Amino acid sequence: MIISGGYGKVSPVVLIHTSHTLSIPIMTVMTANIVPCDIKASLKEHTLEASMVGDWVLDATPPALDAVLAQLDAGTGIKRLAFSTETLGRWDSLLMTELIRLIDYGTEQGIEVDTTTLPEGVQGLLTLVYAVPERAGARRHEQKTPWLTLIGKGGLRIAGDANALIAFIGETALSVLALARGKARFRWVDLWMHIQDCGPSALPIVTLISLLVGLILAFVGAVQLALFGAQIYIADLVGLGMTREMGGLMAAIIMSGRTGAAYAAQLGTMQVNSEIDALKTMGFVPMEFLVLPRILALILIMPLLCLYADLMGIVGGALVTVNFFDVSLVEYLNRTAGAIHLPDLGIGIGKCAVFGVLIALSGCMRGMQCGRSASAVGDAATSAVVTGIVFIVIADSLMTVMCNRLGI
Repeated sequence: MIISGGYGKVSPVVLIHTSHTLSIPIMTVMTANIVPCDIKASLKEHTLEASMVGDWVLDATPPALDAVLAQLDAGTGIKRLAFSTETLGRWDSLLMTELIRLIDYGTEQGIEVDTTTLPEGVQGLLTLVYAVPERAGARRHEQKTPWLTLIGKGGLRIAGDANALIAFIGETALSVLALARGKARFRWVDLWMHIQDCGPSALPIVTLISLLVGLILAFVGAVQLALFGAQIYIADLVGLGMTREMGGLMAAIIMSGRTGAAYAAQLGTMQVNSEIDALKTMGFVPMEFLVLPRILALILIMPLLCLYADLMGIVGGALVTVNFFDVSLVEYLNRTAGAIHLPDLGIGIGKCAVFGVLIALSGCMRGMQCGRSASAVGDAATSAVVTGIVFIVIADSLMTVMCNRLGI
């Protein structure tokens, strides 16, 4: 609410009622011909008199009160603060804001504040302001959290996530066991729909990324191999790199950002709309009806996507090797066939199957843990991608070390 008035006169008050629409003319302060506002302080014995000068309106530049506040500091000998409004022009909420600031500061310093010389409208508003005392602790105060507290909260958060992950894995295992016994309740049409979504629908992006990764591997290897005239070994580098590591890893990262986030968003939206609660009410187990088809779809599709990504990476390496180096296509294909063996393909396919499980678990877990708001759905999708990529990198590192130790 803005109050606009004149020289010491009570200004009109605009009342807004929430249940009726009232048409009341509102006084506005024209920006033209505004007298700059200022405050002048004069000291008489132990009384500091603050004189208001000019138009104290929102369109004017607020005056600096630092000099007046400095005189009100404890130890200056001032015992009383009074106001003079003889030179006060038009005023609105700017005057009220600055007056409250002065009054509060003077009160904190133990100084008596005299407001009887202010206009009646100002006195009435001040009475309303100070009619109800401020509730203790209502103001926000910035507090620095000790580092030990931050570590403790982080540890508790990690422990909570670990417990939730273990519980979700346990429920998933029970669903798989029910499927093995033929008692899992879900629609097979949902399984084929998820296979369509995470399989053929993902081929364009997998094709593009895998082809570019093969190109990059070929160029990186060629820089060093060309120094020794061993460009033919680019085929070995690209073939082994794609089949053992990069093909499955890139396909998994793509599916984590594409399908994992989609699973989290789908289940999160169902959580917001209380659809999961409705399934429970009708006697369905959400883990079997919603999560199990998605996990099975990714487990079945990820090995096939891995093989396709390997092929596209080898094609990308062939484009570089044949067009930029003195290697024919037949030589490149023969060298690739001689370098890649069945265990290499098996390692890549096995890793990708594990990645599929991790992606599905991450997306479905975050979706089932989603809150009841639109922002919670976005947070669940983001968390699903981050969790999935972290799980993929950790699992890939562990499996690579194991294969190295076993000599595979």
